[in-house]
Amino acid sequence: MIIKVKVKVNASVSQVSSNDDVLVVSLKSKPLQGRANLELVKVLSKYFGVPAKSIKIKSGKSSRIKLVELDDKV
Repeated sequence: MIIKVKVKVNASVSQVSSNDDVLVVSLKSKPLQGRANLELVKVLSKYFGVPAKSIKIKSGKSSRIKLVELDDKV
């Protein structure tokens, strides 16, 4: 399954909310050296209840809008 994610960095709390067809994920991390992407994977794995290794950022690694793939086999 592929989902569209909008990332907000430097938030006071890491959280996930839904806005129409986009998941909005607020992260505590700053977008330095991939830290925000790592936190994004951790937050999404907890939100969906899947292991972090089953989540991959397909596009938008340096963008606020990302396409994230969840492995359906896990």
